[in-house]
Amino acid sequence: MKSPLILFMAALAICASPLQAEDSKPAPAPAPAAVEKNVSPDEAEKLLKENPNIVVLDVRTEDEFKSGHIPGAKNLDILSPDFAKQLAALDKNKTYLVHCAAGHRSARACKAMNEQKFTSIYHLNEGFKAWETAGKPIEK
Repeated sequence: MKSPLILFMAALAICASPLQAEDSKPAPAPAPAAVEKNVSPDEAEKLLKENPNIVVLDVRTEDEFKSGHIPGAKNLDILSPDFAKQLAALDKNKTYLVHCAAGHRSARACKAMNEQKFTSIYHLNEGFKAWETAGKPIEK
């Protein structure tokens, strides 16, 4: 009686081991999110000079944007009801320098960009106010 029981247990152990091996494999790693880097106005200006293909994304309101913005900036109001839709339409493989007036709204925008798998994001510390205070170029 012991012999059939031992054979059954051995067969069960052999059959179960491949299943356990498959289950113990680590899950594939999720796609990496963008590495968001905070930059000062001086660092941002240097980035823009070195790489003219960087998209400056100004997430302030249209009125704020019209009162003055970084030259060449694209306005995408984070308070707009269709912000997520407009953001999704952008090229996720481009490099973006994101800012608002002081840094709070742009931090939220960077988080949304990370969630949408943008690959390269720079965040302007303290926003447009810091850019302006540093005497950097402004376009109206």
